[in-house]
Amino acid sequence: MKKFVLMVMLMAPIAVFAQKFGKVNTQAIMQSLPELSKVNGELEAAAKQYENELKSMQEELQRQSEAYEKAKSTMNQTAQQQKEQELQTLYQKIQQTYQDNQQALQKTQQEKMQPVITKVRNAIQNVGNAGGFTYIFEEGAAVYTGTNVEDVTSKVQSELTKMK
Repeated sequence: MKKFVLMVMLMAPIAVFAQKFGKVNTQAIMQSLPELSKVNGELEAAAKQYENELKSMQEELQRQSEAYEKAKSTMNQTAQQQKEQELQTLYQKIQQTYQDNQQALQKTQQEKMQPVITKVRNAIQNVGNAGGFTYIFEEGAAVYTGTNVEDVTSKVQSELTKMK
């Protein structure tokens, strides 16, 4: 048993040397993709639409609030309370719309980015398989990178152009 353990311990360094490691900069790859600028444009358009909707609602709240302040002195107590409740409801609706819009924008971003992310992952996997890599790490994620680690970013970018 001791001989087996000793043999495994002696063979472990050889197994480590047989492995091939790569690093990739997915941020640079993503920025170079034309799909990303299209997705960003669509997201900006959706964000602008949501922003305009909220701005319109806020202007309506401001208009009604100013009208209430002008007419407040001529209103009876019940009318004042009713109008204040309406303003409060409108304010809450604005807050809810803001939250809903943020969630919708986040969901849209995830939906539109998923195909791009999948495409990049597939390209990394293809490069890893073709190059016989044991691991491909995200650049900057490893604490230490030795000199025998290959940067495969350009290979992944080449693979992406083949995938079109």
